[in-house]
Amino acid sequence: MALLRSRVESANQPDCSFPLNNLPYGVFSRPGEAPRCGVAIGDLILDLAGCEAQGLIDAGGTFAQPQLNGFMALGRARWGAVRARLTELLAEGAAGDLPLVAMADATLHLPIRVTEYTDFYASRHHAFNVGMLFRGPENALPPQWTHMPIGYNGRASSVVVSGTPIRRPMGQVKGEAGPEWVPCRRLDLELELGAVVGADSRMGERVGVEQAEAMIFGYVLLNDWSARDVQAWEYQPLGPFQSKALGTTIGAWVVTQAALEPFRSPGAARLNPLLPYLAEERPGLYDLAVGWSMNGQVMARTNFNVMYYSSAQQLAHHTSSGCPMRVGDLLGSGTISGPSRDQAGALLEMTEGGKLPVMVRGEPRLFIEDGDEIGLFAEAQGDGYRIGFGPCLGRVLPARP
Repeated sequence: MALLRSRVESANQPDCSFPLNNLPYGVFSRPGEAPRCGVAIGDLILDLAGCEAQGLIDAGGTFAQPQLNGFMALGRARWGAVRARLTELLAEGAAGDLPLVAMADATLHLPIRVTEYTDFYASRHHAFNVGMLFRGPENALPPQWTHMPIGYNGRASSVVVSGTPIRRPMGQVKGEAGPEWVPCRRLDLELELGAVVGADSRMGERVGVEQAEAMIFGYVLLNDWSARDVQAWEYQPLGPFQSKALGTTIGAWVVTQAALEPFRSPGAARLNPLLPYLAEERPGLYDLAVGWSMNGQVMARTNFNVMYYSSAQQLAHHTSSGCPMRVGDLLGSGTISGPSRDQAGALLEMTEGGKLPVMVRGEPRLFIEDGDEIGLFAEAQGDGYRIGFGPCLGRVLPARP
């Protein structure tokens, strides 16, 4: 697919993250105004609540709400109809006035009300590298890992939008003479994508992979902040707890499945066949260049298609016990890491557990220090256009002892 030309000239530039081909959804406000839903187009935001008020689109009044949950709950057919109408309204040569707002004048908010948050562990490179550091090479990859998506239930209450500061946590860690209560010394990031669930499932109902894919509204950048020293002390026998509860940062823009459709890509090669309930009929991953930076310096680049499990497979497995899903559930992909150090999605891997420093702005680093800003980025490159996700930023504040 080639660039779809827009009446918004900035959206027609080849390096623009938000061309007409993209149309990601978010929530924004201006001074003195209530948050409402919008769509990014070039360097502007189309005010969707304003469009509804003018009778230009029909989303049942949901775009006046301060989150996308109401619109998502209308269902996949309405998602497609609204996207088609927005494409028509924003096309080059379209007539009529539109309620467009300069992105520079807007404040962006959390785009969804996060009902539940589950984080997975779907990069074989990341799983092996971290397992080797915690358990040694012979037990690095759990025997079930290549047979089913592994995850844990996180905290929806600590999911925040890009730009929100993250407080360094206090935590209990292993000391030489016993447990210690200290500020986290090994604060880390995790480069991920988050799948936003846009449809409910009933308790006791199992969802197949094809149905699971139809339930996914779109994707956001996601940074699963991690207190590695706390994690190493607490994770056995039930897995991460407070080491993962300090905060999860997501981007402000939800990139829809429809925008990513031209970029479907197979994932990592299978080590063994999956059970039938996890089988995909078509590739469930995407050719997305992803990476992260520290204090403006790019530290790593890789691709989302290195992952072993797709979001649809993760969602299908999540319901395999009959667990009900809700509109607004957020599924973290797990850290996206390639095979080399410069493709690592976390400092734990990049520094080999704090043994090999990396240089950041001329200074050696092992983990994240107070005042550091971590940024994530992702984009898919099309014919004369790109599909971007916008920034996913978080700056670290000192701990409160």
